[in-house]
Amino acid sequence: MPIIKSAKKAIRVSLRKKAINDSRKRAMKDIIKKIEKTVKTDKSEAVKMLSTAFQTIDKAYKRGVIKKNNAANKKSRLSKLVR
Repeated sequence: MPIIKSAKKAIRVSLRKKAINDSRKRAMKDIIKKIEKTVKTDKSEAVKMLSTAFQTIDKAYKRGVIKKNNAANKKSRLSKLVR
């Protein structure tokens, strides 16, 4: 347990950031799973959802939740799947 005031604050800040990062990662995973499920039934609907997925992946990359190549791989695999 931290004793110094700045260390206590650092823990609070890191917990807040972790919560935000976790929600971004969860949103990204949810939209990817939704597209993978939709592709099996309705490809045209999945194509419409693709731009939303790309936005979510790009936001996760921009905020540092995932790395650049990870984002590129996810986008590539999704577009390949929808094709």
